[in-house]
Amino acid sequence: MELQAVSIGTVIPHNAQITLVSYDPDWPRLFTREADRLRSVLGDEALRIEHVGSTSVPCLIAKPIIDIVLVVPDSADEPRYVPRLEAVGYVLRIREPGWFEHRLFKGPDTSINLHTFSSGVTEVERMLRFRDRLRDDDRGAGPLRVRQTPTRPADMAARPGLRRRQDCRDPGDLRRGGGSHHRGLRSRRGRRARRGPSRRLCQGRGLIRAQPRSSRRAP
Repeated sequence: MELQAVSIGTVIPHNAQITLVSYDPDWPRLFTREADRLRSVLGDEALRIEHVGSTSVPCLIAKPIIDIVLVVPDSADEPRYVPRLEAVGYVLRIREPGWFEHRLFKGPDTSINLHTFSSGVTEVERMLRFRDRLRDDDRGAGPLRVRQTPTRPADMAARPGLRRRQDCRDPGDLRRGGGSHHRGLRSRRGRRARRGPSRRLCQGRGLIRAQPRSSRRAP
């Protein structure tokens, strides 16, 4: 069994359904907590820590497991960092020398996959580009993205589990006016400003005279 060959310990086959849940706004906080713990344990050995995978994309349905990328100087040099991680409860479960010297750890108290790579590994950038594409492009996530629109206050009170779509987005992105919706809105406003007021608006203000329907030329 290929998975068993790279796993540490016995692999237990998963013979049950895979659970997918709606986006949880608490996932970024759980990532931040793990990142702070990793930095405090590894210090300068932790060159980069990134939230990746489905739980890193706002509004995306996902398995409730926080995927984290940890970049160290040399992931194959386990004595430099593995004992320190194990001392605080991380468990090394997968060792893949043939795939970018990847190491995978499980967390001490949170359901995580800690993917550890060496500095300069191309797989890290590939994972981050894929994450950023899903974050930036509403179409990228396809039908798995929860498309919730704002509702009336009465509806929100009657259905407390319903969140507005904006609640799924990163708060920093909202403060900056980010997101594809905001970029599209700014773009449309810019086009209107360049073209000037519309014909219908000018007619309403009396700036141009509306032609009688019978006098308009046939197409």
